[in-house]
Amino acid sequence: MAKYGRILLKLSGEVLAGRNTHGIDPEKVASLAAEIADVARAGVQLGLVVGGGNFFRGVAEAAKSMDRVAADSMGMLATVMNALALSDSLNRAGLRTHVMTAVEMHKVAEYFTAAAAVERLEAGHAVVFAAGTGNPFFSTDTGAALRALEIRADLVAKATRVDGVFDKDPMKHPDAVKFDAIGYQEVLERRLAVMDATAVALCRDNHMPVTVFNMHVEGNIMRMAMGEPVGTAIR
Repeated sequence: MAKYGRILLKLSGEVLAGRNTHGIDPEKVASLAAEIADVARAGVQLGLVVGGGNFFRGVAEAAKSMDRVAADSMGMLATVMNALALSDSLNRAGLRTHVMTAVEMHKVAEYFTAAAAVERLEAGHAVVFAAGTGNPFFSTDTGAALRALEIRADLVAKATRVDGVFDKDPMKHPDAVKFDAIGYQEVLERRLAVMDATAVALCRDNHMPVTVFNMHVEGNIMRMAMGEPVGTAIR
């Protein structure tokens, strides 16, 4: 039986690229959608936030010379493309899914309201939240924390490429030490780059638990939803 009734799952855009450097890998997205749909069938209500790095990383260098507001707007649009792709795959996997955006684009997706999102979740549908917070200067991590609070999620689950939170980057330092559990304040004080500081502080101030886990281990999404000790708990 699932430990959590409602989860906000945060995914990076890069995961949709699979083994490619950019864009979308249909096989990877289909495999991911199948795992997520299994979790929903286990009785978990799922909100999802996906980043836009698989599209925006390709223009990031050029964006350095752009106005920050314009560059961030491009990043928000990248998340919408990813949300539509993920939603399509989830629907194909048998999980009815809605895309809701923080920026009005009625012909593309629904405009986000917390009440409408909760209504769809309670109906057993998944909701993919796109365009971050709708504002520049905020990351998709902060967007995920905000949406989790607005839909009254039980947990923010951040899926990463590594096994949890480490004292330093495990991709660069083989001697990095993993934390099984860590406090919000320690994450902030040690400047651990697992989520941006605004997102961590938002979760801390509103007592929103966070789990950081490796999504590239098959079955980890289900294990996380069942409450098994995968990754790192931030409390």
